[in-house]
Amino acid sequence: MTETLGRLTYPEITGQPEALAAALQQCAVQSDWIDRYLASSDYDEIIFIGSGSSYYQSMTMAATARLWLNRPATALPSSEIYLFRRQNAVEGRRYLLVGVSRSGESTEVLLALESVKDLAGWTRCGITCHEDSSMARMVPCLVSPLGKERSTVMTKSFSSMTYMMQAAIAKAAALADMEQELAATAKASRDNVERADRFAQRLAGQGPFSRYLFLGMGAYYGLSQEAMLKVKEMAVVWSESFGTLEFRHGPKSVVEPGALVCVLVSESARSYELKVAEEMKQYGATVVLLTAREGADTAFADAVFVTGCPDSTDEARAVLNLPPLQYLGYYTALSKGIDPDSPRNLTQVVKI
Repeated sequence: MTETLGRLTYPEITGQPEALAAALQQCAVQSDWIDRYLASSDYDEIIFIGSGSSYYQSMTMAATARLWLNRPATALPSSEIYLFRRQNAVEGRRYLLVGVSRSGESTEVLLALESVKDLAGWTRCGITCHEDSSMARMVPCLVSPLGKERSTVMTKSFSSMTYMMQAAIAKAAALADMEQELAATAKASRDNVERADRFAQRLAGQGPFSRYLFLGMGAYYGLSQEAMLKVKEMAVVWSESFGTLEFRHGPKSVVEPGALVCVLVSESARSYELKVAEEMKQYGATVVLLTAREGADTAFADAVFVTGCPDSTDEARAVLNLPPLQYLGYYTALSKGIDPDSPRNLTQVVKI
């Protein structure tokens, strides 16, 4: 029975190296899009919008844009623009609204883009995996060539779209060093995915855990949210996500023996984040660290996954955190006899 489960999801997680390489090449093909939108000084602020996983990857896109482009950038759920635009966008400012949608068919992102079509000060564009989608016909889009998926949950589409937007941002900002770091990320992806497969299979074998908690900060906060969603979608287990230091302000009360606490460790705030992880270990949690480098300061953890590219910035290697988290959801689902290809109550495209 288990041999028939996850037939779509597994190869899509495994196919990330090729998807990243294709996304990087596509940025050169679509350099005009990058110049027209991300490199333009015509906007006061960039707003990335998406729903579900697309919203979570928008968080990492926005964090990268703020740092590398040195300009205001925000991530919002699509519905916040469609239904609560005035509460989220100040009149008189010039906005670049970037729709983020794997399928390009999500009702909420289409409604949000349509809602500002005739408003002064709003320019629209998007990023998707389907060049013939409704969104791609509505606005000019970056397209991840190998991001298309048959499974319901987002895996390689999330990685490739996030990575592609980061590569576009680096090119728009003329940051040659960041472009080199992103190229290194793509090269490291194959080894990363292979190791992540083995790592997550072992980790899932130690479960099931009473609760799954994912912590991240900066550009990794959106990734921790995505990790929470992947385990919840695929394995139908209760999971939560918090900012790493914010977790200490109340939410840590749920930590106990049997809980899994996974920390996406940045180099920017490494010492602070590891202190939080050590505290959760003292409370009896199984502590997992995703980090660019292993050392004496990580020896306390129950499991450590080294993402690779330790000399790169947190943002440039961000997507290397995703494979072990995606595989964790996959193998946890299999251990419960659940098909990760067909999550309960979910469809690939959400329409209203």
